[in-house]
Amino acid sequence: MHCTYRKFSSRPGVFISSLLHCSCSLVVLASPSPHGRGAPDLTSIIYLHLKVTLKEHTRSNMVSLKLQKRLAASILKCGKRKIWLDPNESSEISLANSRQNIRKLVKDGLVIKKPNVIHSRSRVTRRLEAKAKGRHTGFGKRKGTAKARMPQKILWIRRTRVLRRMLRKYRDANKIDKHLYHELYMQAKGNRFKTKKVLMETIHTRKAERIAKAKAEALAEHKKAAARAKRQKKEQKEAASEKKGKK
Repeated sequence: MHCTYRKFSSRPGVFISSLLHCSCSLVVLASPSPHGRGAPDLTSIIYLHLKVTLKEHTRSNMVSLKLQKRLAASILKCGKRKIWLDPNESSEISLANSRQNIRKLVKDGLVIKKPNVIHSRSRVTRRLEAKAKGRHTGFGKRKGTAKARMPQKILWIRRTRVLRRMLRKYRDANKIDKHLYHELYMQAKGNRFKTKKVLMETIHTRKAERIAKAKAEALAEHKKAAARAKRQKKEQKEAASEKKGKK
């Protein structure tokens, strides 16, 4: 440490009691000036001058490693801010002016690619899990109307896809024929069914109606056939009796 002691009396009322000048710090102790704010402060001028001198001296002794950092970034395929150069081996690193030398420094561990900064999503995951359970979704957390938060068009698309998927599944499984499929498809398009349950009940009802109608038609046909057979039998009997009467 190099210390200097000096008194200044060129300005009235200003007296520097001590000046400690070191390689890394500077302390100046001075008595206040009686002239007020307008009087120049000599201690501040000296302090700034010495501070700038020390800064320039330090800068002149530093070694520029911009070339080495650029080459290392190109070799390691990353940005220059990701490159770490060993500050204790700056003189040896400064001698490396080719890619081959930089590769050797990387191999020796004097030049390192910094790891990626980890941005953890654990807190986000925990909050999303809580929101899935219904937490953090009260009135104080909502911005926008209900239709703005969940548009009606999105709800319509989801419901329509569910209903059409169900109709395709029933048709492929031969639970409904193509005619009933088309009829229910058009009704679903016209907003006839709100849920799968309503559509399923409609399908069961329509199938039951068709079965009942088929049974009724079969029964009517059977009755018609029986009546026709009875009438024919009667006609034959009458024809036979007429033949006997003629004889």
